[in-house]
Parts: sequence; structure tokens; C-alpha cells
Amino acid sequence: MSLARTDTDILILGSGGAGLFAALHAKKIAPDLDVTVAVKGLLGKCGCTRMVQGGYNVALASGDSVERHFMDTIEGGKWLNNQALAWTLVTEAQVRIRELENELGCFFDRNPDGSVHQKAFAGQTFDRTVHKGDLTGIEIINRLAEQVWRRDVRRLEDHRALELIPAADGSGLAGVLMLDMRSGLPLLVRAKAVLLATGGGPTMYRYHTPSGDKTCDGLAMALRAGLPLRDMEMVQFHPTGLLAGTGTRMTGTVLEEGLRGAGGWLLDATGERFMQAVDERAERATRDIVSRSILRRIREGFASPNGGVYIQMSHLGPDKVRRNFKGMVERCADCGFDLAGGRVEVVPTAHYMMGGVAFEVDCRTALPRLFAAGEDTGGVHGANRLGGNGVANSTVFGGLAGQSMARAVPRAGAHAEPDRAAIEAGLARAFGPLGRPSGDLEAIREALYGTMWDDVGILRDAAGLSRAMATLDGLAEAVGRAGAPDGDRRYNLTWMDRLNLENLILVSKTICAAALARTDSRGAHFREDHPETSDLDTSHYTVVRQSSDNQAGDDLAVSLEPVHFTHVRPGRSLLDAAA
Repeated sequence: MSLARTDTDILILGSGGAGLFAALHAKKIAPDLDVTVAVKGLLGKCGCTRMVQGGYNVALASGDSVERHFMDTIEGGKWLNNQALAWTLVTEAQVRIRELENELGCFFDRNPDGSVHQKAFAGQTFDRTVHKGDLTGIEIINRLAEQVWRRDVRRLEDHRALELIPAADGSGLAGVLMLDMRSGLPLLVRAKAVLLATGGGPTMYRYHTPSGDKTCDGLAMALRAGLPLRDMEMVQFHPTGLLAGTGTRMTGTVLEEGLRGAGGWLLDATGERFMQAVDERAERATRDIVSRSILRRIREGFASPNGGVYIQMSHLGPDKVRRNFKGMVERCADCGFDLAGGRVEVVPTAHYMMGGVAFEVDCRTALPRLFAAGEDTGGVHGANRLGGNGVANSTVFGGLAGQSMARAVPRAGAHAEPDRAAIEAGLARAFGPLGRPSGDLEAIREALYGTMWDDVGILRDAAGLSRAMATLDGLAEAVGRAGAPDGDRRYNLTWMDRLNLENLILVSKTICAAALARTDSRGAHFREDHPETSDLDTSHYTVVRQSSDNQAGDDLAVSLEPVHFTHVRPGRSLLDAAA
């Protein structure tokens, strides 16, 4: 097979908040560098940052502090966070939010006195979420994309990454094997530094929020490249996904957390407001607590007609709701629901992956010349991400990654020579299925949805997880046997579906393996057979690797690593020291 090649100094995989900020910061540090952004869709028009509704957490107001933001993040993460990463998040967020406003031109909502308005989000002790109504992500991505388009940044749109290709001499990463979906042809991109910023996206669950192009490609490639993934059992379910019935992709999309922060109520089928009996914060408890409470209410027989519960905002005043949550009101109206004046059915929906590639504060990974940022990474959020910390994570570490890569890339010297065997293996994995019978990919997808939702979802136990692992092994074999038509490789959707499912199933297995290994309950991970939280002072996080000695290359090894409390220990607080 003929293989086109191109070289660049920096290759960025993904065009969300992390990828675009990395491009801008790399060009700021070294304008002469050749920077290329590769994206599975169109730059600025796909990915999850664009879908952010709620806002951006940052300590700006009088009475708030980075120490307070840090403690909320650590306590929300149940003390599993990498504290150096969490501290970087809360301190650099102050720098990045001013950059977004003053340099990139974002217009965030303001108070009558001209100060930036910050609203309440669950799990936080201070109202610190900066926003643009309930359409914050569109504002951020539009401004970022405009700035990238202005600069000399190459774009590879409609290109999907297939495999990370190591250097033949073992010195690190040489480049990335890609597929140009417009032509159906492979492309090898050699780079002196690569950023993994494809986004996570738990779209292996029946109800999920991310866009359909999110299929954990970055995590799957990292796993196949031998990189460790941490905290993979920690999948966050947003409590209020729109439940619009079957047959519409609107089901599962988020009704943002600001609704509950503003005083929205969750009601069961009888009209009872049930969260007050669960947590003193009621609907403003953290996402894991609210999601578990909803699911238990459903199991107890108090489900709404479509199998969820209701959210009600009308008691706050319909006109106020329409004014403050315009996007949410219109989204519900498009599906025939009146959010401002009535009740809307909701269900917990898979939203965010706290786990991902282990990385350092400067965004380096264990593989030289590979950097990572955003939802492809693990360690920032621990066992539970606070709403509003996600887009802060992407922009903070995306910017740091751009700076690190620009400083690390040598201005002279040749690119590393790629390992030809790795290229051939990557081509065989991606192109080998073409021309074989396609199999029933839709049945495989539905089986994956059911397995992950029922057995690896909000409530877990050993029996269900073991059953899920066996099912996932079978689904991996079924995808391995499945092919794709080879009549026209341009935008071959069956082929793309097969590649997507292959990655989703592999990453699903890491979630399941890590969940089996963690025999206590922490944050987003709840074991009904181990409901207690283990001793915080001896906290461990999970690390999953692909076993290198397995001929099939798909066995997983899980280890437990101790959490290092570099800034504060359980039972103590930085607020005490600050006072």
C-alpha cells in the first residue's frame, strides 16, 4: 500500500480547548515552528469543548481564593487527585481566564458593576463559575478558532489518528499514522513533538453526552503504545441528561448543572423532592451523589414514564428561567418540553472520564516526544470532577503543553525515523478488515451500550463487572471478525464505525478492569459490594497497562499506586494555613 508522508515540527491531535490553546501558545513561544492541527471533523465545529454549557471555574471574586478552589477540587476528587496537577489547574485558571477575555476576545456575563458574573455549581463552597449564559463552550471555541485561523497553522481536517508510531531507534515517538477520511488513504505524519488532545468521551454507555465523533481514540492509541492509564474506573455521570425517548440523539444530552445550582428541584414520579433526604446540599450535592440517588429512586419504582425522574424550574419564575437559561429552554422546547413552566424528564448520563494517560505538570508523558492535555489525561480530577473544572483543565494544560512542546522541539536536526514494523501493523489493523463481511456492527454497539450501562455504570459489584469483562472480550472478538465494504473508501461510514467500536471496546475493558481492582467506593466509582471508602491516608490510584507479553496484545494489567499528598494531607486544609 502506498503511504503518503508529511513532516511537521508539532502535531496536535484534536481541536478542542486543549488542542487550540496548544497551537496558539506554541506559536507565541516560537512563531517559526511548523504547527499542524489534525482533527477528526472540522476545526472549531466538533468536539466537546464546544458543547460546554455551564462555565469555567476560577477564583476571581473577593472572598474566594486559589486555596479554596484547590480544596474543593481535592475534596470533590476524594483525595485521589495528583495534587501538583490540581494546584496547577486552580492557579493557572486565573491566568487563562484573563487571556480568554483580554487577548482572545471572549465576552463573559457580567454583574451590574462590571465585574465578571460567577454562578453556583454543585460541590463548590463558592460561586466561581464564569460563563456566557449557558453557551460558554461556543463562545470559547469560536474565539480560539478565529485566532488559530489567523495564524500560520496547518490544518488536517477530516483526518483520524490510527496509531502512535515509535522511532526505529527506540528514542521515543516518531509520528502518527493517520487516515484521510476524504480519500480513504493513509498518511504518516512525522513530528518532533505530538500532543494527544483528542478528548475522552464515554460514548460506550447507553446514555451519554459527548458528540458522536468521540470514541476514545487517543486513549486506545496510548494503550496500544504501552502508556499507563490512571483512574480509568472513574467515569462521571451527569445527573441530568435530557430523556427525550428512543429514536432521538437528544436523549442523553446535558441539562446543565447551573439549573440545580440556581435552585432547580429533582422530583420522582409521585412529585416528591427526594434529594433533601439524601444530602444536606440537596440538588447541589456533587454529581456522583446525585446520580446514584436518581438511579436508586428509579430502581425503587418511582421512575417517570421514560424511566428517569423530573427536573422542575417553574418555582423560580418562568420568565427568570427563560432569561437565565435561554439555551436550555430552547433545547427542551425543540424536543417538546417546557423547562421554564413545567417539568422535564432527565436521567443520569455518561459525561466525562476522570481517568486517562498519566502525565506531568508540563504535559510530558512516559513516551518521549508525546505530550497530553485535556480529557485524554488522568490525575487532575481524582475520583470526581467538579462541574466547571473541565474546560479549565483543557485550556490550562493545553496552553502549558503548547509552551512545553515549543521549548522542547529542536529548531534543527532531522525527524526520527519511524519503526516500519509499527507502521505495517497499524496499516494491517486499520485496512485489513476492508472487503470482509461487515457483521452486525449495530448489534455489537447495542450490546456494548447495555453491558456498560447495566454492569459498569453508576452502581457496580464484582459479579456484574466480571460478567461485563467476559462480554467485552466476546465483543472484541466479534469486532475483530467484522469487516467493512471496500467499494469506496471515501467517508466509508461502516469502516469508521468499526474502527470506533474497536477503540471503544478496548477502553471499556480498561474501565472494567480498573473497577474490578478498586474494592472500595470513591467518588464516581461505587461498589455495592464494597460501599465503604477505604482509609484516605493510604489512598491508592489504579494504573492500567496493556500486557506486552500477550501475543494478541489485548490483555490488561492493573496495579495500585500510592497517592502522594504533596500539598495537603487528608484531614487538613490549605485554608487553615492561609488563615
